[in-house]
Amino acid sequence: MAEWKNLDTLTSFDNLQKVQKVNLKEAMSGENGAERVKKYSIPMAGGLSFNYASKQVDEDVLEALAKLAEEAELVKKFEALYNGEIINTGENRLVLHHMTRGQLGNPVEADGVDKRTFYVTQQEKIADFANKVHNGEITNAAGEKFTTVVQIGIGGSDLGPRAMYLSLENWAKKNNAFKMEAKFISNVDPDDAAAVLNSIDVSHSIFVLVSKSGTTLETLTNESFVKDALKKAGLDPSKHMIAVTSETSPLAKSDDYLAAFFMDDYIGGRFSSTSSVGGAVLSLAFGPEVFAQFLEGAAEEDRLSKNENILENPEMMDALIGVYERNVLGYPCTAVLPYSQALSRFPAHLQQLDMESNGKSVNRFGEPVNYQTGPVIFGEPGTNGQHSFYQLLHQGTDIVPLQFIGFKNNQLGSDVVIQDSTSQQKLCANVAAQIVAFACGKSDDNRNKNFEGSRPSSIIVGEQLTPKSLGALLAHFENKIMFQGFVWNVNSFDQEGVQLGKVLAKRVLAHDTEGALKEYSDLLNI
Repeated sequence: MAEWKNLDTLTSFDNLQKVQKVNLKEAMSGENGAERVKKYSIPMAGGLSFNYASKQVDEDVLEALAKLAEEAELVKKFEALYNGEIINTGENRLVLHHMTRGQLGNPVEADGVDKRTFYVTQQEKIADFANKVHNGEITNAAGEKFTTVVQIGIGGSDLGPRAMYLSLENWAKKNNAFKMEAKFISNVDPDDAAAVLNSIDVSHSIFVLVSKSGTTLETLTNESFVKDALKKAGLDPSKHMIAVTSETSPLAKSDDYLAAFFMDDYIGGRFSSTSSVGGAVLSLAFGPEVFAQFLEGAAEEDRLSKNENILENPEMMDALIGVYERNVLGYPCTAVLPYSQALSRFPAHLQQLDMESNGKSVNRFGEPVNYQTGPVIFGEPGTNGQHSFYQLLHQGTDIVPLQFIGFKNNQLGSDVVIQDSTSQQKLCANVAAQIVAFACGKSDDNRNKNFEGSRPSSIIVGEQLTPKSLGALLAHFENKIMFQGFVWNVNSFDQEGVQLGKVLAKRVLAHDTEGALKEYSDLLNI
């Protein structure tokens, strides 16, 4: 059984801090840089690769990181997770999101059932339902096909599925896999629901209500908003709505829904894109076959994460370099920079995935830790970001590690040649230029035009963003975050930090307030 120890008690971490720091500007200049780009790369699933040449590592640092991985027993802890040990100590739960896309280890039984069988059964039920919607067996009251699917959820029930849908929308249109347009309602702000409802034909829309407990206030409020709109249109809401929930929730056997598909307590919301939470909306939008390809890419990447050799384990390498940057080099943030418009909401998903998982100041046993844990995550697609916050990244007082994502080919296949190069070539040229500019900088006597360089980055490169490569990309970051939580000895699978605000909001709505809470309530005219 693996031992759970704080990072600052590990001999390997003490040794890591003593390793000589890498001069990145020097390491990435000239032929040295060329050799590093060729050498420091790890193949991933879905035709992707993780290149960390422009990180502040060398053979000595990598050796020290490998020893840290060994002493922290990262592979052993991953094995414990997928073999069904209780890893979520805060809520005393298993952690099984990997099992939605494959069986990594031993069969796991919980709630009296084999969990892999349970997840596959739900996927099969969703596939059958989606196919019946697509072929017209399930229709609206007028016998007409549904053309739009709207997901109603918040947090992990929105961010991940929305990001995945946008990532594949253009690919699906190009590859004759686009079945239904998808929309998303998440914010309890009534303008969100109203804007979506005003943009669709509700008579040809099917709504997916996602709430594990069946009691999520924001989601149920938006459900009422949607039901009112359906009734005003003379429609029966129960003929236009399905539920994704737990088997024990009040939604599970309600006559208010055409069908109910189940999730369980062993998959956190931010890890739920490969469960029924993502499966229902993505299968309706693109077809079950596309969702299956997405799962396949994630499953293949999960298998790579089992490798004990960090030189062959892209997730572990990415995680350990991130720990080195956070706890030795002292960098507080990480920017995720996809050079793909399809990944426009992917950084927002990673914000939740990373910051909700590892934004902890106590260890797995509730004891305060004496070192930094999860970084602040932010990002936008390139090249838009270059004209926004890259100024600070290049010349600001803080060094911010960067994670680029780029593809050699676009999704739609259309392009234009201007000044002897295509748009895609211009996009890729910007990625290459930015990596080198951040690492090597540029000396100038005019200090306003001087670039210090030595700003570290990595890049995940692929041929094209497809369902399979997207699945691999998602699993990469899920597993990276998991490994970092193991190193920091925090519980990456609960999120108590989101609860206090909910409790106080209920008090405000019940007019049970005093002090500053009352004054702010009055200020907002509640």
